Amino acid sequence: MEPESVVRGFLEQMARGDSRAALEVVDDNIVYTNVGLPTVHGRARVARVLGLLDRPLLGFGVDTINLASDGPVVLTERIDELRLGRLRVQFWVCGRFEVVDGRIVVWRDYFDQFDVFKGLVRAVAALAIPGLQKPLAPPVGPGTAPTVG
Repeated sequence: MEPESVVRGFLEQMARGDSRAALEVVDDNIVYTNVGLPTVHGRARVARVLGLLDRPLLGFGVDTINLASDGPVVLTERIDELRLGRLRVQFWVCGRFEVVDGRIVVWRDYFDQFDVFKGLVRAVAALAIPGLQKPLAPPVGPGTAPTVG
């Protein structure tokens, strides 16, 4: 698979709440950095992080604005959504993935902490006034059109 397809599929599986399927393209020795947070080394540790999103009341959504690749490097600009019950925090993220032999070996996400804070404020306000926040497209099931792209 081309690196772009690997990354697109990875994000789609996460948005579907299927971390097991997403992990199928993650290398055993992956290095995952969410800039500003500790770096996570290894597939097993990344699985624990992604597994949090499979729990009831928790979730992840994504709207990919741009996706570009140059060889094994794939860059994404996207809106991520972290869900906790009815609270849906949306914020801008730039991701950098390195894909070797169809497996993600490096995953680095950059985000603006002030934008995350604004997303949190907007999400809390949207609990009372839902029109304050545009919902992301719902996750799709297997065999349907993807929500990202």
